[in-house]
Parts: sequence; C-alpha cells; structure tokens
Amino acid sequence: MNDVQKRIDDLVKSNKVVLFMKGTAQFPQCGFSGRAVQILKACGVSELTTVNVLADMDIREGVKQYANWPTIPQLYVKGEFVGGSDIMMEMYQAGELQALLAD
Repeated sequence: MNDVQKRIDDLVKSNKVVLFMKGTAQFPQCGFSGRAVQILKACGVSELTTVNVLADMDIREGVKQYANWPTIPQLYVKGEFVGGSDIMMEMYQAGELQALLAD
C-alpha cells in the first residue's frame, strides 16, 4: 500500500462516515457532491468527515483506485465503501442508508 492509499485507508477506518467529494460540505463544487451532502443531512448525520479531492490531486486519483470506483463523490460508512451519489439516493429512498447510518 503506497502513502496515498495508506492516508485514505486511515481516514476511512478512523471515521464513522467519510465522504470524498469535490469541495466542502459548506461549499460543494459539483452537483453530485452537493446532493450527497444533502442526503447525509437528511439522514441526520452529525459526525461527517469530508475530504475535498480538489485540494489534493493524489487523494483524488488514489480514492478511485482504493475503491475501484471511477467517480466522486464516494461514501464510506464504518470503513466500508457504500457508493456514489446515485447509489446513496437509491439507498436513501429505500430506507437502507438511514438503517446503515443508524447502526
């Protein structure tokens, strides 16, 4: 595991909810990242760690390899990859995301 993968792994495993996104929760820089933040807020997430991939190109590319998932945003809950904003929306609408976050 290289340094970037180790940094990502540490972030994912040391925080309950991590969102790799473009921008910040207060100022998302793409519609998908904004939607992801809104979904998490609707689920009542208070412990959210966000990582602005636009501020670190190594993380931006590394996170795609880490989960073998080509797009951003990427959500991790309790160390496990959940998916991007489309998957988050589907899970939210089915009540699955709320259940996952409530555990």
